[in-house]
Amino acid sequence: MSWRTPPRHYGPWELITSLLTEALVERGADVTLFATMDSETSGKLSAVCPAPYSEDPAIDAKVWEMLHVANLFEKAEEFDLIHNQADFVPLAFSRLTKVPMVATIHGFSSERIMPIYKAYEDHVHYVAISNADRRLELRYAATIHHGIRLEDFPLNSLGGDDLLFFGRIHPDKGTVEAIEVARGAGQRLVAAGIIQDQVYYQDHVVPAIDRGDVVYKGSLGGLDRVRALGCARALLHLVKFDEPFGLSVVEALACGTPVIAFNRGSMPELIDHGVTGFLVDSHEAAVDAIGRIGDIDRSACRAAVAERFDVNRMTDSYLDLYRKVLGC
Repeated sequence: MSWRTPPRHYGPWELITSLLTEALVERGADVTLFATMDSETSGKLSAVCPAPYSEDPAIDAKVWEMLHVANLFEKAEEFDLIHNQADFVPLAFSRLTKVPMVATIHGFSSERIMPIYKAYEDHVHYVAISNADRRLELRYAATIHHGIRLEDFPLNSLGGDDLLFFGRIHPDKGTVEAIEVARGAGQRLVAAGIIQDQVYYQDHVVPAIDRGDVVYKGSLGGLDRVRALGCARALLHLVKFDEPFGLSVVEALACGTPVIAFNRGSMPELIDHGVTGFLVDSHEAAVDAIGRIGDIDRSACRAAVAERFDVNRMTDSYLDLYRKVLGC
């Protein structure tokens, strides 16, 4: 409930929740989506929160999260299964109903939240979104990679001249690294994403914009998102943390845009080195990879997504897990 489901621009958890919901409804499942009142779905919407708390400052996140979760558990007996995409709070109520729960873990915001996951691992069926994000101390039911609707991201076989940074403007996401690598290659960088750290943006991105090194497009959704991803020469994904997945990586590849990423976190699960992009360990290696980006077949990037990261593959995997959990 941080963003609308589906999100207008940013909102990866809400996007995956929407994609799975719509795919399940298409398969004939009776799905109720618990989300904000402005959310859209072809299933049934159950909502108490009038707007996403990241879009409306009048919404107190803690208060409305509790009302949101309570709304679900007060109706829990209406369902065969609960699928939690909303972090750890619903786990604390999971033993108050006999209805089984599957919980997709979209990464761990802090080590301090681990005790609640540990406390419910024998009761809730955890799903990791990559093998890299699995914690050795936790019990998991499955690893299921995210999937996207391939038809939403048409192939751009030509690409463009500019490099692309697509993500939160935040130190973790490597915005500065992308600027420095693009400058080292003598190329302009197009940047898109929400500004999550205003001081970081002012100190590092604005000066690059003033120099002409960077064009900042804001947070893009819809066709603007697709155009930015498809019209790039390459996506620079030089993140400084072990990212659990990376939707923009898969979306860029679907458009035919190769990805240059630091070799950490889930990146080796998403990028085939030398085929759909390059996994690098330094700024210098990233600059060198830009010089070799012409060796990548853009159609091969899209083919890899069609084979491994399509929404139907994700939906099949979740349906298999649901059946296993329900014993049917």
